[in-house]
Amino acid sequence: MQRRQLIKNLTAGALAATGLPKLHAAGHEVLQQAALKGRINHSVCRWCFDFLTLDQLCVEVKKIGFTAIDLVGPKDWPVLKQHGIDSSMCNGAEIGLTRGWNDKQYHATLIKNYTEHIELVSKAGYKNLILFSGNRNGMDDETGLKNCVEGLKQIIGLAEKKGVVLQIEIFNSKIDHKDYMADKSAWAVELCKRLGSPNFKILYDIYHMQINEGDIIRTIKDNHQYFGHYHTAGVPGRHEIDTTQELYYPAIMEAIVATGYQGYVAQEFIPVAADKIGSLRKAVQLCDV
Repeated sequence: MQRRQLIKNLTAGALAATGLPKLHAAGHEVLQQAALKGRINHSVCRWCFDFLTLDQLCVEVKKIGFTAIDLVGPKDWPVLKQHGIDSSMCNGAEIGLTRGWNDKQYHATLIKNYTEHIELVSKAGYKNLILFSGNRNGMDDETGLKNCVEGLKQIIGLAEKKGVVLQIEIFNSKIDHKDYMADKSAWAVELCKRLGSPNFKILYDIYHMQINEGDIIRTIKDNHQYFGHYHTAGVPGRHEIDTTQELYYPAIMEAIVATGYQGYVAQEFIPVAADKIGSLRKAVQLCDV
C-alpha cells in the first residue's frame, strides 16, 4: 500500500510539472462554454453587475459561455471589442428615462443625439439602440403616441439606411417608474404600427410587464413580430430568476424560441446572493432551453 501511494504521488507530481492539470481545467472551461444549446442568444445588463469593471465582466461572461453585454455606450465599446463581446443593446443617445420622445420640447435634442448615435452604432458594427417614451406629466396616451411618431419619423429613415434598430423599452409604472408613458405592451405595439418600420421594435422587459399587466407568454405569442429584444428579472424584487419568484422562465424562453426569435435575451436582475456570478451562471442555464 505504501508503494502504491508513492507511485500515485510521483505521478501526480509529474502531471503537475507538465501542466496537464491546467490543460484539464481549460478543457473543462471549454466544455462549460459548449454546453449552451444555441437556441437563445444570451446577454447581461452591465449596470446589474457594476461591482465589476467592464473588463472583469467581459471575462466572466466568456467563462459562462456567451459573448454579449447590454446597455454599453460608445466610450466603452473599445473594451468590448478587445474581448470580442457584442454590445447587444447600445445606449447613450437618450436624455433620460423621464424625458423622452412623447414630449416635443425634447425633440430637437433627441433628434441630434440619435442621429449621431445611429451613425456610431452602425460604424461600430452593432445593431440595437435603446430609447424611452418619457413620463406622462398629465399627457394622454394618444397625444403621446402622436408626438413620438412625429419625432421618430425624423430619424427612422436614417436607422433603416444604416441597419440600426431603434428599440423602445416598456417599464412598469406601478413600482419602479411612476408616470412612465410606455407602461403597456399595447401602447408600444400601436407605436410600432404607426411608424411601420422594420427598424423600430419594442424592448419587451418581462419583469416590468409581469408587474403591470401579466399574461407574459400570451403577449409574446400575439405580438412577437414587434419585439426586438428581451430583458429578464425576478418578480417580486427584481432579483435572481429562481424559485423564490413567481415567473417560470424556462416556459417563457420556450415561447420566445417558438416564435423564431433570433435576437438577444439579456439578464437584468440585481443579484443578492453571495456568489453573484454564480447567480448569473444559473440564470443563463435556466434560460438556455
